[in-house]
Amino acid sequence: MSTLRRFTIVTVVATLLCGLAYGVGWASQSGSLPWQRPVDDANTAPAAQDRPAGKGAPDEVDEPADEPADEPDEEPREEPEEPTLVPGPALLAPGASGAEVRDLQARLAQIDWFNADVTGFYGDVTTEAVRGFQAKREIPVTGEVDQRTLDRLHRMTTEPTQAELTNQTTANTPGALDPRCLEGRVLCVDKSSSTLRWVVDGEVQKTLDARFGGSSTPTREGVFSVFQKSRDHVSSLYDTSMPFAMFFSGGQAVHYSPDFASVGYNGASHGCVNTRDYDGIAWLYDQVQIGDTVVVYWS
Repeated sequence: MSTLRRFTIVTVVATLLCGLAYGVGWASQSGSLPWQRPVDDANTAPAAQDRPAGKGAPDEVDEPADEPADEPDEEPREEPEEPTLVPGPALLAPGASGAEVRDLQARLAQIDWFNADVTGFYGDVTTEAVRGFQAKREIPVTGEVDQRTLDRLHRMTTEPTQAELTNQTTANTPGALDPRCLEGRVLCVDKSSSTLRWVVDGEVQKTLDARFGGSSTPTREGVFSVFQKSRDHVSSLYDTSMPFAMFFSGGQAVHYSPDFASVGYNGASHGCVNTRDYDGIAWLYDQVQIGDTVVVYWS
């Protein structure tokens, strides 16, 4: 056999062996030889359970358990308790007196909690007014004024005027002038309307509320004249202050009364004509002269 022929045969055999080796390797990866697989397997998608997990694969869904899992035990929640309001130290309390109490009463009156005369004395009426104010605003109800009560009251009110502090917000309505008051310079005192008017030549210049003597010491009625004036007078009989006193009949005079300003008509004078407007009577005192007429009458 020639050399060329032997080379050709070796080449053909080597080619066949290579092809056989490739086919065996491919079959070992796919699990079967190409001629052993069904014709349509190549075009059939793998079942869902055979798909590898990865992008585009559906998530696995766990089968529900036969019984629900036990919930963790939880302790019942306790509702927070409302904070207990504790009153602060008393700034004003029953038994107190003075300008601060007067201011307190006037402010309570502005919001209709105090319906009496402003007196400057912290008594039962003031205590009940404070208690009502505190209860309405959920402040500890003590009847005493602590800082919280005072701050709340101040936010709701304005600084009292002199008229509010001296009970002059509702002045008395005077009656008709007595004919004897229509000439000259006259202090015209009307017991019916509890008023005092300063009248000059028939024209009323000033009107003030007035209070008179009690049943045992009544204020005298009639026509008199001013015979003495005393700006800072103190009664030698009763040892009481009588500022801006203008005497017209014995020891009876027209003057300012701190008691009238404090307790209103609950009290009485010892026969004098009391006024409670300090600024008003101070002005009047400077107008009245010795010898001016005083008429005390019922209208």
